[in-house]
Amino acid sequence: MMADTGSDEVAVIGNTDLTPGEIENNIKNTMGDQEIVPLRKMEINVAEAEKRTVKNAVNMQETYTVYLIETRPAEAASEGTNPTPDSLWRRYSEFEILRNYLLVSYPYVVVPPLPEKRAEFVWHKLSADNMDPDFVERRRVGLENFLLRVASHPVLSTDKIFFSFLTEENGWKEAVLETGFQAKADSRLKALNATFRVKNPDKRFAEMKHYGDELQSVISQLLRVRARVADRLYGVYKVHGNYGRVFSEWSAIEKEMGDGLQSAGHHMDAYAASVDDILEEEEHYADQLKEYLFYTDALRAVCRKHELMQYELEAAAQDLSTKKQQQEELATGTVRTFSLKGMTSKLFGQETPEQRETKMKVLEGQIQEGEDALKEKNTECE
Repeated sequence: MMADTGSDEVAVIGNTDLTPGEIENNIKNTMGDQEIVPLRKMEINVAEAEKRTVKNAVNMQETYTVYLIETRPAEAASEGTNPTPDSLWRRYSEFEILRNYLLVSYPYVVVPPLPEKRAEFVWHKLSADNMDPDFVERRRVGLENFLLRVASHPVLSTDKIFFSFLTEENGWKEAVLETGFQAKADSRLKALNATFRVKNPDKRFAEMKHYGDELQSVISQLLRVRARVADRLYGVYKVHGNYGRVFSEWSAIEKEMGDGLQSAGHHMDAYAASVDDILEEEEHYADQLKEYLFYTDALRAVCRKHELMQYELEAAAQDLSTKKQQQEELATGTVRTFSLKGMTSKLFGQETPEQRETKMKVLEGQIQEGEDALKEKNTECE
């Protein structure tokens, strides 16, 4: 059940790459219609997982897992009624599309992470197969946590696309693709370029990124160590399990020591079973550590977005400075720095007053556009 925040005000954070018209449309998507039930008053469950096999475009069998999402008004539970929940099936890839849309649309929000697509940091007994029933069950729990966290967020929960993900089985994917979020997604190469070329990084985001990097490194190392320890404990389990079987078989052919050997065999079996239980319990703690690990990626994504915006701000300021310098040189007729334009003027003579006036008007328009763009970038970075 979603907790009520006690406030009807919603802070709308849109994509910083959007035009004014797209921003207005994003606000409409965020606020939604009045008749939409607030998600904080809705119960959301990922009730079960189901394996399906279909033939793909090249007429080959494809096996995948779908998850049943159930929603119902929270008021029904408080009133003692139990209506049939609305339900629909979603693939993991659809959850990925939803999260990528949220990342692009809300660059200042740490969007909750999804559970792992394939098992990582596994130990010997744990299957790395993404169709393994235990793995599918852990992923089901992780997907439910993802939906609950998004639904409890004061900004993300009001997004119209997110609501349709929960309530509209058909047409949802087409609706989210129509937003054009994929074209607005920043490439990793572009973000990496901004990281190395930004001149005045924001100390707050730099510290946050450093914290995320350190936390990711520590948790990754902890999970690797845990996997190695689990392998050793699993080896102990195997050894004692084998001893238990040997002692039990030995007791059947030994007359004088039969009871003692059988008792020892039972003791070995019990010890092996206890080690197995410990490893299964630890797997739940490992899943929680992985959530923290994936949250570091979400945190660093926000920092990368800010670095990219800071780089674009500095580029806009540099471009405006260059335009103003060109305007000054054109007005005074002097060139302060070496340029091809200066060499051309010396070789072919100065421009006519009409040419200078035309260029001045063009530069004035470019400078005005540059000042507006710089003001907008400053606002975005605040």
